[in-house]
Amino acid sequence: ALHEGHVVSAQELTVLLQPVFTQNSRNLILFLQDTLSVDDFTYLSESYGNKNPFQNVNKLFINLLQEILQSSPSSLVLPAVDCKATRDLLSFLQDSGDWKLTNVTDLDVSHLEMNTSTPNLLVVQLQPLVSGLNEISILEAIAENDKVIGRLTMDLQERGIHFSVIYTAVRPSRISRRTDVVWELRRQLMATEEEDTLSYPPLNVTTGNETCILFYASNFSLNANSSVFIDLTNATFVTRNVDTSSSKCSDFNTTLSLKYTDPVNKISSLEIRFLMTNKFYGSSARNWFTLDSVEIIQDGEKFAKFNVSVVSAPAEYSFHCQLVGTSNLHLARLIPSNNEAKNWDVFISRLQIQGFNIENNQFSYASDCTGFFSPGIWMGLVTSIILLWILTYGIHMIMQLTTNSKFDDPKGPALSVPQTE
Repeated sequence: ALHEGHVVSAQELTVLLQPVFTQNSRNLILFLQDTLSVDDFTYLSESYGNKNPFQNVNKLFINLLQEILQSSPSSLVLPAVDCKATRDLLSFLQDSGDWKLTNVTDLDVSHLEMNTSTPNLLVVQLQPLVSGLNEISILEAIAENDKVIGRLTMDLQERGIHFSVIYTAVRPSRISRRTDVVWELRRQLMATEEEDTLSYPPLNVTTGNETCILFYASNFSLNANSSVFIDLTNATFVTRNVDTSSSKCSDFNTTLSLKYTDPVNKISSLEIRFLMTNKFYGSSARNWFTLDSVEIIQDGEKFAKFNVSVVSAPAEYSFHCQLVGTSNLHLARLIPSNNEAKNWDVFISRLQIQGFNIENNQFSYASDCTGFFSPGIWMGLVTSIILLWILTYGIHMIMQLTTNSKFDDPKGPALSVPQTE
């Protein structure tokens, strides 16, 4: 019996997963999505007038849940899983046994070699549900992921391979409001809670025992030729399916190299380089580090280069920016430097990067790309100046008022006031 809103902790999840580790056939498939919540299964179902995108997921999970609901003598509460537990789920599964880890990129598993006498862990990165899309696009993305789940599980069933399935995500798609706080604090608590769900350790590059590069982003995605969408967030920060061995560190020049193998079906290899320099500037009498350029190498042949604007900070600091990319709306822009770069769109949200003077494996104080005078501050200043001018003008007009110095005497002659007065 669980109370409403119960969230399964990492320790409780470990207990629930024990039967998977103790059964005879230890073949486990982990379907990992970027966002998912328990409420999605009801909100996006046919009962709300939408076409149910969970056709194959229903066969695996929902039908079983419906049987439990119908046989339950009272109301049943379905708990969610703590996002920190799901974020570390892959590393937990790898540490829990001698699994043979396979990252499934080719969804046709008929040619997938599986030794059923040993434990197998298949990790399938599903299509991300990009934030900002309308509900129809999200339904289509979930439906495509559902087809992937159906094809892979059906192929394994036809081959007579017994397996268990985990369908989860890195972070929740819906954040429940807290009802135990007053309304005035609700917005602040929601912002803090959402901030926490998006956090994971930054990517670090080490030389020996020292960290020389730190890199973090809440969303790291690209679009090739306006048709191929590549979300590298999970591969870079969660599953760490990225090769950083080609990165270079020094006191004056640092290169962060991120190499991905088969990030999407149409691209076999992808390398992204962040080139940073540390120089002394006499005008400020101190060293500054700058991100000079970003390079994208596709399949070892196609080379795209971007010049970078507004990405700089004191050498002892890290750099932070809310939006970085190729769009004119981004605070820090990636400007195409050759024709190949025009075929790419880059989007990085909540970027934080540091390539010099890292201490204790942590980011230093962050220099933000947003200047002190933001649009909100400018609007406040302009409004204050207008109101101050109106107040000054009103006081000036009041000060010009004078009282009469002469008055009529009802017993004397009428008062005559010359026009000159």
